[in-house]
Amino acid sequence: MTFQDIILALSRYWADQGCVVVQPYDSEVGAGTFHPQTTLRTLDPTPWRTAYVQPSRRPTDGRYGENPNRLQHYYQYQVILMPSPDDVLDLYFDSLRAIGIEPADHDVRLVEDDWESPTLGAWGLGWEVWLNGMEVTQFTYFQQVGGFETNPVPAEITYGLERLAMYIQGVNSVYDIIWSVGPDGYTYTYGDVFLENERQYSKHNFELADTAMLYRLFDSYEAECTRLLEGGVVLPAYDYVLKCSHAFNLLDARGAIAVTERVSFIGRVRTLAKSCCEAYVAGLRERDATPSASESTPSAADVAPQPAPSQGGDVL
Repeated sequence: MTFQDIILALSRYWADQGCVVVQPYDSEVGAGTFHPQTTLRTLDPTPWRTAYVQPSRRPTDGRYGENPNRLQHYYQYQVILMPSPDDVLDLYFDSLRAIGIEPADHDVRLVEDDWESPTLGAWGLGWEVWLNGMEVTQFTYFQQVGGFETNPVPAEITYGLERLAMYIQGVNSVYDIIWSVGPDGYTYTYGDVFLENERQYSKHNFELADTAMLYRLFDSYEAECTRLLEGGVVLPAYDYVLKCSHAFNLLDARGAIAVTERVSFIGRVRTLAKSCCEAYVAGLRERDATPSASESTPSAADVAPQPAPSQGGDVL
């Protein structure tokens, strides 16, 4: 099974379970959790199921394409099930079967590993899923997002696509993963698609990113997020939370942030994220307090024209 076949099979499987299969978010994020269809939608008590691939960037993890297992850009497959179903583990195991892995034939272990995102003000109870000694998935039951308790509690399933593909294909380097096979039988590897990307972005992240510019951008993004929130647009404001987070990660990769500064920068991003979540929740409360169209719109009987009172003669 090729890399793209794995993605297609997971999407088909989760679509059959009622998930809305959305597309990757078009901004630099460190994990699939940062996608607004997870971060913000899990604050809405309305039942919600979604699945998507999310390219994720962690600048400090780059290794110039020389490490077979470490990447500064990689792919996650993210699933949100809200409320969390009682059979979530069975659903997960069936998803493994959909990509050719029979759990009963392997050493599958759940290793307790609670999750926390300081920049999002989010945390949850969770487990890593180890497949024959390799972590391939993270399970999390979100407890808080942006400082707000989640109700109902959603289940998040995050697959490490490269690790799954390495296991399924039996290769020892991410760059040897078969990405796809063309109609002429030509094989495209992960290295064909992304090796040069890793080399160049590692150089950018560690050597060339302009730190003075990144400091200025962080301040500008922070101010713009606040301005947009004051203007009542949460979703565009949240984009600037993501931009601040990525600018911080690049500064961190460049070694430009002192240990004492890290706490301050993380706190600034967290404040923005919480402000976005507060505004989003306020919008939900306003929505729930507003009568629905069916409740506020008069019925046809209510607005039907009534006959004019008789004037004592014929109406011409």
